[in-house]
Amino acid sequence: MKKKIYILFPIYLALAIILGIYIGNKFIFTPHQSYKQTSGDVKMSALLDIIQKKYVDSIAVDSLVEQAIPKIIAGLDPHSVYIPAKDFENANAELEGSFSGIGVQFSILNDTVTIVDVVSGGPSQHVGLMAGDRIISINDTAFVGKNVVTNDAVMKKLRGQKGTKVKLGIKRNTSKTPLDFTITRGDIPVNSIDVTYQPAPGVGLIKVNKFGATTYDEFISALAKLNKQKVNGIIIDLRGNSGGYMDAAINMINEFLPKDRLIVYTEGSNSARSEARSNGSGTFQNTPIVVLIDEWSASASEIFAGAIQDNDRGTIIGRRSYGKGLVQQQIPFFDGSALRLTIARYHVPSGRCIQKEYELGKNDDYQTDILNRYMHGEFDSKDSIKVNENLKYETLNGRTVYGGGGIMPDIFIPRDTVGMNSYFNLVFNRGLMYQFAFAYSDKNREELKKYKDYRALVSHLDSTTILPEFVEFAEKKGVRRRPYMIEEAEPLLLTQLYAYTARNILGDDAFYPIFLQNDKSIQEAVSLINKNKTFPEVPVKAITEKDIALDSVKTLN
Repeated sequence: MKKKIYILFPIYLALAIILGIYIGNKFIFTPHQSYKQTSGDVKMSALLDIIQKKYVDSIAVDSLVEQAIPKIIAGLDPHSVYIPAKDFENANAELEGSFSGIGVQFSILNDTVTIVDVVSGGPSQHVGLMAGDRIISINDTAFVGKNVVTNDAVMKKLRGQKGTKVKLGIKRNTSKTPLDFTITRGDIPVNSIDVTYQPAPGVGLIKVNKFGATTYDEFISALAKLNKQKVNGIIIDLRGNSGGYMDAAINMINEFLPKDRLIVYTEGSNSARSEARSNGSGTFQNTPIVVLIDEWSASASEIFAGAIQDNDRGTIIGRRSYGKGLVQQQIPFFDGSALRLTIARYHVPSGRCIQKEYELGKNDDYQTDILNRYMHGEFDSKDSIKVNENLKYETLNGRTVYGGGGIMPDIFIPRDTVGMNSYFNLVFNRGLMYQFAFAYSDKNREELKKYKDYRALVSHLDSTTILPEFVEFAEKKGVRRRPYMIEEAEPLLLTQLYAYTARNILGDDAFYPIFLQNDKSIQEAVSLINKNKTFPEVPVKAITEKDIALDSVKTLN
């Protein structure tokens, strides 16, 4: 029966385009040629038959269906989506934990593919590719120029089936002639955790960028690393994490909760209530925890933050999250395409659904919500945040929380705008700091490789003229030198220049500790852990009601 549904579904979805054609042609038919309108599937089949037999020109019905499906899906909620067969592999690669390719991180600089980093143990490292190499040809065909080199084109050329080969022509600064490398594609891991480190002595931080197939295993390894370092508390950084697999988030939350605590439940018109509860096997049930979120934390990130908040297990710091509380099920079609259809809403333990408001088919309005929040000042002032008093809920210990639009943090941290003057914004928006840092790293690579950790590298960079060199670089790119603004933005400029340079030499393990060294949310989290104040206090009201109940029991006895 399911197979029949999958086959007929694309036909159902062809209605949007077919209906207009049908209305325009139906008066041509004589009464005995008319189709009887019964159930929707019969009508759809009839319409397709009409087009094939009566339409003025020859037309490919399959193509018509492919065009119609996205338009009809657009009439549903903002998170239901159709994935054509040609896009299916890429759409799933980020969450599946690996894909087949050559194993490099690249950037497009001056219309040329430049290798920023080589994946350790990957196919490219095995043949000797290096950071700083420029790809100038692929399979003996030139691959340079503005109209040729795009992110999509690079992906299509470098990714491919495991075991297949690709030949690259490489320009390397230390070689006067181009170098040729033939690389056999292999499985390339897609990491969910950017970095695990101590932003302060005794405080561990795990930055999670998505919830994918390997995230839980990566998370356990990160926890084990911090446990070995005997940290006193853990910061989980979910800022910018748009979500992914809910099961990964549930398993991660389980590590911090005692047995039989509600983590999340889902419910929909055609989906019965389904709950996820902790099983008591978590090894960090009493470890202080702080969760960082922002306006781009969504879906599984919000489940994680909401479960911690509603169980009064830790403190949430940052800004109100995105507000995606819809559950999608991926339904494959026979041709390799798929539908991610919203089938339920998820609710965090207090009962609140954190899905923000939307109207069916009005996805443009939905997508501008973040911009509206920014314009309203919500990222700068807690008082600008609107809460729905009609959607008031209580945590396990009786604290008030609100539904209807994301997770509200326990401690609000406004966006940090110190040093973000017009000069900084100009060089940042043009990507000049990134470009300069790469060129600087490339030029000084042999010297910079002598420093084996980010602290030693920063100490060296402090003794250089990297900022004046950058200002000169930016001036050549058309950004006028403005001494007062440069001085005002100097700490921010240096932080980013150091961080990007460190990433080019030592990778993300060096980038994030430098990039986040002055982060206000992390500083607040460190302070809470050091003061042992990560567990939310029980409200006075809840304490009073509990005492009254106990007094009543004593009186009865």
